[in-house]
Amino acid sequence: MTEQKQGYLAASMAYIWWGLAPIYFKALHHVAAMEILMHRIAWCVPTVILMMWILKQPLAIRAVWKNQKVFWALVLSTVLVSNNWFIFTWAVVNDRVLDTSLGYFINPLLSILLGVVLLKETMNKWQWFAVAVAALAVAYQIIMLGQVPWLSLALALTFALYGLVRKQTAVDSLNGLLVETLIAFPVAFIFISYQLGQPQSSFLNVGIETDLLLMAGGLITATPLILFAIGAKRLPLFVIGFLQFIAPTMTFILAIVVYREPFNFDKAITFGLIWLALAIYIVDGLIKRLRRRKAA
Repeated sequence: MTEQKQGYLAASMAYIWWGLAPIYFKALHHVAAMEILMHRIAWCVPTVILMMWILKQPLAIRAVWKNQKVFWALVLSTVLVSNNWFIFTWAVVNDRVLDTSLGYFINPLLSILLGVVLLKETMNKWQWFAVAVAALAVAYQIIMLGQVPWLSLALALTFALYGLVRKQTAVDSLNGLLVETLIAFPVAFIFISYQLGQPQSSFLNVGIETDLLLMAGGLITATPLILFAIGAKRLPLFVIGFLQFIAPTMTFILAIVVYREPFNFDKAITFGLIWLALAIYIVDGLIKRLRRRKAA
């Protein structure tokens, strides 16, 4: 198998894993979202260390600690990703899987907009048009459904900001995840320790299946990141950008087909406008790529 094929396989598996993630969280629907989050953080630390040992990847904790710019950037990314994980978990266990799909469809367009606002990047007219169509989708939902899609927007914003911070931070994905979970670990440890003596705690109180599922949170988190890192090294950025739509598409199918979440005409219009915006964004990227090839 060529390196490029390995990249396609690894990246596709990562996005399929993320797309199927609601199945795991649905299995823990009887557990509070905050407890799931804290176990995810706590069990992520030993899981990532074990995986790095298996992959013979050196730890960079000391180097990160010495570089205060990188360390504080990871503190910020920890806050962002923890909030993103919590929102996603809460949404899934509260039967809002469709909202998570919408959020991750919006995310690429929001990332472009943040690049313009915060990094002074430039957008062409088609990118602006794509963002405008996405904004129209949000406005339509507000007007027709009488509600702001807060969950979707919060997911998209926290993940877009997280990606922006990590993009500017000189640390690999596994070491970055390890440091982030180490930063959050004291909070998770205190929470879990306190919860153990309380009747509302699910861990060690409900059953062995729940305990094992909570402990698997680290594996659920780290595995797709490793697959993504393998894929990202072997594939062009544009291909990765295209493959990222696998996850929200699978989540969308799960929400409609498996979990039977309501999907009325107005929601169809909202998703349709978002998909139109993404189609404009993808076609524009393809055209620019073809022009660069011809010019080379």
